[in-house]
Amino acid sequence: MSLGLKGLATLIIFVSLALSSGVSICDARSGRHWRQKNGPSTTMFRRKGKGKNGGSSHRRYQPSPSTGPSVPVSPSPVVPTPSPGGGNGYTSPSPPPPLLPSLPPQASPLPPSPPPPQAPPLPPPEAPSQDTAFNVVAFGAKGDGVTDDTQAFEAAWAAACKVEASTILVPSELEFVVGPISFSGPNCKPNILFQLDGTILAKTGARAWGSGLLQWLEFTKLNGITIQGTGVINGRGQEWWANLDPNDDNDMDAYNQELEKMPQIKPTALRFYGSSNVRVTGISIVNSSQCHLKFDSCQGVMVHNLTISSPEDSPNTDGIHLQNSKDVNIHHTNLACGDDCISIQTGCSGINIHNVNCGPGHGISIGGLGKYNTKACVSNITVRDVNMFRTMSGVRIKTWQGGSGLVQNIRFSNIQMSEVQTPIMIDQFYCDKTACMNQTSAVAVSGVQYENIRGTFTIKPAHFACSDSSPCSEITLTGIQLKPLVVPQYHTCSPFCWQAFGELSTPTVPPIPCLQLGKPGGNHDVC
Repeated sequence: MSLGLKGLATLIIFVSLALSSGVSICDARSGRHWRQKNGPSTTMFRRKGKGKNGGSSHRRYQPSPSTGPSVPVSPSPVVPTPSPGGGNGYTSPSPPPPLLPSLPPQASPLPPSPPPPQAPPLPPPEAPSQDTAFNVVAFGAKGDGVTDDTQAFEAAWAAACKVEASTILVPSELEFVVGPISFSGPNCKPNILFQLDGTILAKTGARAWGSGLLQWLEFTKLNGITIQGTGVINGRGQEWWANLDPNDDNDMDAYNQELEKMPQIKPTALRFYGSSNVRVTGISIVNSSQCHLKFDSCQGVMVHNLTISSPEDSPNTDGIHLQNSKDVNIHHTNLACGDDCISIQTGCSGINIHNVNCGPGHGISIGGLGKYNTKACVSNITVRDVNMFRTMSGVRIKTWQGGSGLVQNIRFSNIQMSEVQTPIMIDQFYCDKTACMNQTSAVAVSGVQYENIRGTFTIKPAHFACSDSSPCSEITLTGIQLKPLVVPQYHTCSPFCWQAFGELSTPTVPPIPCLQLGKPGGNHDVC
């Protein structure tokens, strides 16, 4: 009996040991080694499946949750999807939106569903370039700096014109000789990009220009046209310039002989006409035979990070010329030329110019207006945060005698002058010849603010020459501090005023006592 009890106790002890060992085994099987033998979790699929395109490139190849994997599936490596620009660096890449929004990992224990059947597969890398980008080289351009590539540019444009949001590529490190050409609408699709990274050279010799043309590269009647890049437009104006005066009839024969009888009419390098939503950025325009960049009858213009350069003695080489254009923004631009850095002509309103370097040149000018007894209207112009260096004038309004119309609501603010001949000028007796006929009528000037105009002058700090019949009115001077800089070839003068009315909001340096306080009598024209 005692032996039986001992045997029973021994049996109970063995059963207890066996039970505790079983619990231990179950605990061990619930550890990380057991989990590693499973297939990848939904969280792992989401993490590894993500990339620049939201992870849609390989999800369609995952097994359906209903079938269950018979063999562990490894996610395939993700290759970043190329940008629609063709991968040539001409357009900023932007990732396409994901086909379906990803659920958070805890939202569902199932692998993500494949994309919907209506979503097209990702295109091959070069397809977007073939469809929307047109390289001038592919159309026969040589880019060797000698061959005439005009026809290749015309063919590339004809193709791009038919495709909305297309791109014309002018590749870098090549020089393309191009004659007079018009990239014309109005039947072209909108939002064409002209990607200029190479150099475009004007043709030389009189034959290319016939009896004379007003422009070399022209974009007309387009909506959403953009020219951008790091390239150069070189007008090779040396073929046109001469030290002789082309306005002197006695010198004209010698002038034409020296220039291989180049026509008297000189072309603008780059002109936009009748276009809207125009953008020019990044490029350089150098050595135009006349004006470098012109906007005529345009609306919604943006110019920035532009460089314009020609010698300071190159005749009539305005930097940017605006005419009959509205809502124009020009900023962060360097302008050096032989005439006005920026010229604002009749029909302009809503012009905003800021953060511009000007010089050498003739400054920033409104006008000349009213030539040949015409009516001129200019309004709502702001020029601010500008540096002027070695310019003939700083901020200037110039009108011809005999004109009519009105210049109003003009603001010149925060402008630094360095070695500027005459920083502040209104001249209603403008004449670019030796003598001009005196006439009574004039384009009226009213509501001009000068704020924080500072720096150095070499001839005269301010010049207000206004018409007897239409005096200048509502001129406001605030924070004017201009000091003379002695330069051997110049003789400094005191400020000059004639029929100029307004107020001095703060004392000026030097004093400008000639400005008449109040308003003149009479009425001016209304535009």
